[in-house]
Amino acid sequence: MQSTQTHPTQAMVEKIIQHPSPKVKIAVTDLDGILRGKVVHKDKFFSLLEKGFGFCDVIFGWDLADQLYENSSSKAITGWHTGFPDAEAKIAPETFREVPWDQDTPFFLADFHSSTTASKVCPRSLLRRIRQKAIDMGFSPMFSQEFEWFNFSETPESLREKRYQHLQPMTPGMFGYSILRSSYKNAFFNQLYDEMTLFKVPLEGLHTETGPGVYEAAIQVNDILEAADRAVLFKTGVKEIAYQHELIASFMARWNNELPGCSGHVHQSLWDIDGQRNLFYEEEDPLHMSSIAKHYLAGLIYCFGDILPLCAPTTNSYQRLVEGYWAPTKLNWGIDNRTTAFRVLPHGEKSCRIESRIPGSDTNPYLAMSACLAAGLYGIENKIPLEDSLTTGNGYEGQGKKLPTSLEQATELFQNSMIAKDLLGEDFVAHYAMTRAWEVSQQNPQDTLWELKRYFEII
Repeated sequence: MQSTQTHPTQAMVEKIIQHPSPKVKIAVTDLDGILRGKVVHKDKFFSLLEKGFGFCDVIFGWDLADQLYENSSSKAITGWHTGFPDAEAKIAPETFREVPWDQDTPFFLADFHSSTTASKVCPRSLLRRIRQKAIDMGFSPMFSQEFEWFNFSETPESLREKRYQHLQPMTPGMFGYSILRSSYKNAFFNQLYDEMTLFKVPLEGLHTETGPGVYEAAIQVNDILEAADRAVLFKTGVKEIAYQHELIASFMARWNNELPGCSGHVHQSLWDIDGQRNLFYEEEDPLHMSSIAKHYLAGLIYCFGDILPLCAPTTNSYQRLVEGYWAPTKLNWGIDNRTTAFRVLPHGEKSCRIESRIPGSDTNPYLAMSACLAAGLYGIENKIPLEDSLTTGNGYEGQGKKLPTSLEQATELFQNSMIAKDLLGEDFVAHYAMTRAWEVSQQNPQDTLWELKRYFEII
């Protein structure tokens, strides 16, 4: 498998030329997975497509509330010390889509040229580098992400007027896998499923989850870079479609401590370079797991404590990672066991995969998938043995090293970890650790609504 970076096709160019809209949308993601972009005239777009374009690197120098990181140092990638210059961005032609809920406006993702300092911390650029390492090792990484999220009969204005209190869920009650509830507000439900497919974000499934107004969607598996693109676009697309129905979609990890949190599980497998054979599956093995799968899983278990902020990036993430609420608290694994951190599904060659249940719906998909793939490859490279620690019952009571219980604790481990620096690069670790330390510093103990105000709508 070669890089998915491709040249624009004549058919794509002609489609944009003939498109009745004079505008094109272009977006990159910041460190929190939030799309930052602009609309340009299509005449200018063709110049940008050919030559690249400047995009202010402040998107890596501020937080999700557009507050500059005041704790950045002269070693940070960007900050007051650099003057926040433009960095050279490159449009990824293979990401071309039309936005069906916005007059079929042409849309592209971009990331940053490898010669720029911004590329050292750009989430999509990081994933491209790790993906290329997998390819160089002879693997085709196939991934997908699934999301749970709450939907509310609210607007951005009503959230603030109500101070995030006494919010109205889209549907009442705890009613997972409900055909009845999915028929309520079914115009929203159907638009999500149908228009995500038109948007080249095909869903494998969409259903209600337990909790008032909760949906869960699984995105179809694909090459890891395309999978992450789809996941990022899914989160933003859901929010935009929800607006059209006077709804608010929240991907906050856990907005209410009396209800389960929202997961963003990552499914992963390695295939041969032609994408024809699943290298995780071994028919003769008692667990149907190949040695590659076992080393990969061992790498996940070995590394994840050190790189947790990529999969639990907010202070609120750790409200979800508690016992008894369908989220793991220990680095353990099991066969089709939803109480463990890593759920192995070895039931057939085509579907054999590992599900990481640590990521929440508040993750940046590029970073969550980077963490998984980098850790798995580390296990393969170093032939880390999979210890005989299969969890067959309650994962909360079983073996396994405990996960950090706060962003502050996880960030301290991350910034001092040689494993993290080896997997992700020293520049990325230093900068990202600074941003997570900033996130911790923004907590306001006197304001019990702080996390709701910060994460409810935006993350």
